[in-house]
Amino acid sequence: MLTYLNISTYNFVNDSMALTHFRSKRKSTGGLYKRIRKKKKRDFGSDFIPIKIGSKKKKVIEGLANIRKQRLLQIDKANVFDSSGKAKITKILSVKENSANPHFVRMGIITKGAIIETELGLAKVVSRPGQDGVVNAIKIEKK
Repeated sequence: MLTYLNISTYNFVNDSMALTHFRSKRKSTGGLYKRIRKKKKRDFGSDFIPIKIGSKKKKVIEGLANIRKQRLLQIDKANVFDSSGKAKITKILSVKENSANPHFVRMGIITKGAIIETELGLAKVVSRPGQDGVVNAIKIEKK
């Protein structure tokens, strides 16, 4: 017996295709736009790189004009600021809550807005670890 797959439900990723932040090819009516120009390097984007808990690992990416950006892949320490504004470097123990995606808690992925458990207690991540290359967090005070 033959089984047919509904291809529209599967999300296929083609590695040869570039992710761009360019105008759509189609109008809201369904018609095609005329092509204005070719894709430029400045139009290219990047995939989401999950930041996990582990020994510090960074990846260097070359941007436009030979600018080198550091993408964080793994980290085990965070700069935690208390209510007085003083920072302490503490070890990240686990991810407790993540409003970006509930599955990120199970996988231990850190994003901006995530609640992490540190040696000092719970803290909320205020930096963008994938962009900034560091985890800055504010300690959550119990009331």
